[in-house]
Amino acid sequence: MTAARTLLIALAATGLAGSLAGCATTVSGPVQVTRFHLGAPLERGTVTVEPLPGGGPASLEFSTYASAVEAELIQSGYTAAPADVRGQYLAVVGFTRTTLEGPPKPPPFSIGLGGGTYSGGRGGGVGIGGGVSIPIGKSKSRYVVATELSVQIRRRSDGTVIWEGRAQTQADDKAPEAQANVAAGKLAHALFLGFPGESGRSITVK
Repeated sequence: MTAARTLLIALAATGLAGSLAGCATTVSGPVQVTRFHLGAPLERGTVTVEPLPGGGPASLEFSTYASAVEAELIQSGYTAAPADVRGQYLAVVGFTRTTLEGPPKPPPFSIGLGGGTYSGGRGGGVGIGGGVSIPIGKSKSRYVVATELSVQIRRRSDGTVIWEGRAQTQADDKAPEAQANVAAGKLAHALFLGFPGESGRSITVK
């Protein structure tokens, strides 16, 4: 192998690594929201945020979602009840987080060097000059985190559910939106956007 060809191979490998790094992007999806209520104007008052019954004791992760929901309730006209006071309303919060395996990342680019061409794909390579190649391996699977937040507002005096909603979203596991604190804020904001919202209608919040 000539010195010139060795240099071309090194340059191609370096360039390809840079291109792959530049194309490694993370994706987060919109939020799907559905809400239901009685149709009558909703009263406001003091509210206490609690975990879904049967879901076990409140955890640190629950506190992340509870804080996001409480902040949106306050923005919607409710008042957070003091720790030692029973609120007029209960906001019952539930959440789930599931990691799913998605399809391999599609190769979004093509490069050429020295008469050869690389087109991204499974088990592909970079062609240089007279058939010298550098294998780049197979595509790696990507993972997404699916997160769901549900909230019920109940009147404490008689237990009536006066409003409830559910919000769902997905994000690449390496995207900021896959982190619990970011996902909680994003879901709670979408869920209470335009509160109380149109009953029975599903909307998409980007």
